[in-house]
Amino acid sequence: MIEVLTIGEPMGLLVADEIKPLEQVEHFTRYVCGAEVNFAVGMARLGHKVAYVSKIGNDPFGKHIKDFLVENKIDNRYVGFDDEHMTGMQLKAKVASGDPEVVNFRKNTAFANLSLADIEAIDWSTIKHLHVTGIPPALSLSCRQSIYALVEAAKKEQVRISFDPNLRLALWKDKAEMVEVINSLAIQADIVLPGVSEGKILTGSDDPETIADFYLKQSVKAVIVKVGAQGAFVKTQMEKFMIPAFKVDHVVDTVGAGDGFAVGVVSALLEGQNLQEAVRRGSAIGALAVMSPGDNDGLPTVAGLDKFFREHKN
Repeated sequence: MIEVLTIGEPMGLLVADEIKPLEQVEHFTRYVCGAEVNFAVGMARLGHKVAYVSKIGNDPFGKHIKDFLVENKIDNRYVGFDDEHMTGMQLKAKVASGDPEVVNFRKNTAFANLSLADIEAIDWSTIKHLHVTGIPPALSLSCRQSIYALVEAAKKEQVRISFDPNLRLALWKDKAEMVEVINSLAIQADIVLPGVSEGKILTGSDDPETIADFYLKQSVKAVIVKVGAQGAFVKTQMEKFMIPAFKVDHVVDTVGAGDGFAVGVVSALLEGQNLQEAVRRGSAIGALAVMSPGDNDGLPTVAGLDKFFREHKN
């Protein structure tokens, strides 16, 4: 029984095995990446039934991704193969610290050709939560239309919606258009999860409470602003509070931390925990995510999460 739905582009990921500029690297390790597939992996590892909506090429990367979804117990009934367009892929550098160089190959991919017909078959009868990011609407007009339609359907079915802006400026031709589209989707969500730097772009302020107020004034129920090493600022119509971040001894790769954070928040809420507990779990999984090389390698099982909480305080 599916309880969580997400939509996005999974890509083949080749991560450098050595710390060199990408053009000099000779050996890579293969992974699967994509913000929404990271979210799906994390939810499944915590025991939640999650379905993934996507389109992939009928090529080696696409076939590997399909196997990866099955292996990770992600429902793939809404993942289609496209014989005419390729699966997207990404190269990622290995770094000693900070954000790695990332190069995407995702122009006119299978997912960029997603259409309204691809989401019409969704059965909403058991779905409790939809998680959306700001990446798909940047990829093509048809993707954007599909995301709007999916959000509209979720609202009609009274399904809770979380929205992570996950800004990718390189994917947008126009910054003003990006801000308009992202905010038009964000205000339809129940929970918005911006980073503080994203909030600056989207609202004109880097003050967490001002960012939160921007969305709360437009019917959003809860805004969780990620402020890096400081933690997360949370505000709803009824309360506001700060959850401190967990200390991370060694950062391996920062990619995927925000997706892990979303996993923690959404999974905890589905399990009946309150918002403070949910954000604390989000902070924990975000910390675990940055200590592993792949985009989703560090996402924990229930046992792994329990172990982290026993060994760490925030």
